[in-house]
Amino acid sequence: MKHMVKIIALVVALATQPAHALTIYVSSERDNTITVIDGDTLEVTDTVKVGNRPRGIELSPDYAHLYICASDDDTIEVLDTKTLKIIGQLPSGPDPELLTVSPDGKRIYVANEDDNLVTVVDVESKTKVREIPVGVEPEGMAVSHDGKIVVNTSETTNMAHFIDAASGESLGNVLVDQRPRFAEFTPNDDEVWVTAEIGGSLAVIDTKSRKVKKKITFPVPGLSKEEVQPVGVRIKSDRSAAFVALGPASRVAIVNPATYEVEEYLLVGRRVWQLGFSPDEKFLYTTNGLSNDISVIDVDARKVIKSVATGREPWGVAAKP
Repeated sequence: MKHMVKIIALVVALATQPAHALTIYVSSERDNTITVIDGDTLEVTDTVKVGNRPRGIELSPDYAHLYICASDDDTIEVLDTKTLKIIGQLPSGPDPELLTVSPDGKRIYVANEDDNLVTVVDVESKTKVREIPVGVEPEGMAVSHDGKIVVNTSETTNMAHFIDAASGESLGNVLVDQRPRFAEFTPNDDEVWVTAEIGGSLAVIDTKSRKVKKKITFPVPGLSKEEVQPVGVRIKSDRSAAFVALGPASRVAIVNPATYEVEEYLLVGRRVWQLGFSPDEKFLYTTNGLSNDISVIDVDARKVIKSVATGREPWGVAAKP
């Protein structure tokens, strides 16, 4: 009987334990901060001072660390997500803008805007593995889900550069429209989606042939073509929908990945830049650089449910459970 009482007490204790809270991190390049937001209450819980001009951010696969491109400090800062303390730096190369982490968490690939390089960093040894020459003003970074292919976009060369992750050798270059900003692999790695900010389009590139198979444009009613500038992209893991940030248009386009048709536009904050899913993909977060907030989108309902104030000029966003 005593044993049963202990078991019941243990079950009750576990049931009353607080659940792991969803946490959202937002970099603000003007304030040099990371805004920490409770993903359940959508309230700001902390503001962490970081290096100068933080832009691209990404979580480690185990969610233990947040990697931050401190662009004006020429480094990647490592934030401990439990203590919210900067616990180290990684050698990023000059002016890191965007980064992506390999699926196993062992390597980071960084776009160095000023030196036309992609820097490969070994996380454990905190050393540069190699520097890979790419086009002029590299920005977008993506790695395939199997970790074998890295894609970088160069804003001035107007190309997507395909790189063998193991050797660092070029696999080929794909010409896209003007000022490519972001690259995203589809869930099965058969395509790479690349946005062209000034071109106003999104190129769907076949990964094997490295040919553009479809170009998507975004005619937003009531707006001029010049106002529509695609930047960030996120594709649901079940491939049921894709979301594209349209910059000064202050809208997120919802695209059907099967038909490549634009199904809907959602009005968000001013100059929507980057996007990030919650880990369960129920919510999408947008960084709105001129309204200094994020918009929270209910993915299934396709509805903006709230805006949350951040630091000035929010740039990158990431979320962990």
